[in-house]
Amino acid sequence: MEKNNYQGAQQHPIVSGFNAKSTSNEVIENIDLTGKIAIVTGGNTGIGLETTKILSTAGATVIVPARDFKKAEKNLEGIANVEITAMDLMSPTSIDTFAENFIASGRPLHLLINNAGIMWVPLRRDERGIESQLATNYLALFQLTSRLWPSLKKANGARVVNISSHGHHFAPFDFDDPNFLHKEYETLQGYGQSKTAVNLFSMELDVRGQSSHVRTYAVHPGSIAGTELGREAPLELFQKMGFVDADGNMLPEIAASLKTVPQGAATTVWCATNSLLNHIGGIYCEDGDIAELSSDSGYQKGVNPYSLDESLAKKLWKLTEEMTGIRFNPEASF
Repeated sequence: MEKNNYQGAQQHPIVSGFNAKSTSNEVIENIDLTGKIAIVTGGNTGIGLETTKILSTAGATVIVPARDFKKAEKNLEGIANVEITAMDLMSPTSIDTFAENFIASGRPLHLLINNAGIMWVPLRRDERGIESQLATNYLALFQLTSRLWPSLKKANGARVVNISSHGHHFAPFDFDDPNFLHKEYETLQGYGQSKTAVNLFSMELDVRGQSSHVRTYAVHPGSIAGTELGREAPLELFQKMGFVDADGNMLPEIAASLKTVPQGAATTVWCATNSLLNHIGGIYCEDGDIAELSSDSGYQKGVNPYSLDESLAKKLWKLTEEMTGIRFNPEASF
């Protein structure tokens, strides 16, 4: 058994040679993915689209599951080695159908990039009554990964990359009331706990998946210009967070801090492909390297220790199985 990242044991930068300004093109240089199969959720917009392009250019076959099939076709037009198929992350049945079809194809899955997510949304619930950010950003990710596990094992050296966010600092996971049934809904708390869950799951899945030669990573892409993530956010929220002025204009210092889309996709591509990570997993990465472990107070750079706690990761796994009705045992044979 290789080392784990419980309590942030491996949260130390490794001098990768990349930084916040590195682009996905720079990260993929000299890497050949010919013959590799990748799935990229949300792979037709924003950093997901950039990830799809880069993996395709390197030779991989990229499957892009999409809720809006026509939009995906339009956005992915002209990109080689791409397959588009239907899937809605808010529908457990849709996730199962997609995974069953992929498993039936008999292909190995070398890279699973759980990129799709939502943020700044009003209170919504899925058909199970689960808050939409928790359902989309975390529970769907858990379900899809578990259903595709046989194909990940078949690759004999797969990687799972889960898109997290520095927003996990907004909130720890609320085990008492994760669905806002007994407290007032606050959208950033919902987002924060969903990304804390992604970190805890990524760390625990890496431990449980090592015997199957599957390594897992959580990624903070950075704050990025030109994505659709904030499309439902009211102006008042951006003003409250200090992003824009009274007239809705973005503050110069905020604009200067934003990454481009190619810069935003770089850490995802690095985690998916770089050989420096062949024997490291369960880590939280940002700016093309492993992130520092941060203090658990305040909104700052790095990863919050509460999202790398062993006991919380195991507790979350058990709760997730109960919430989804899915028994996920990565060590089991299929």
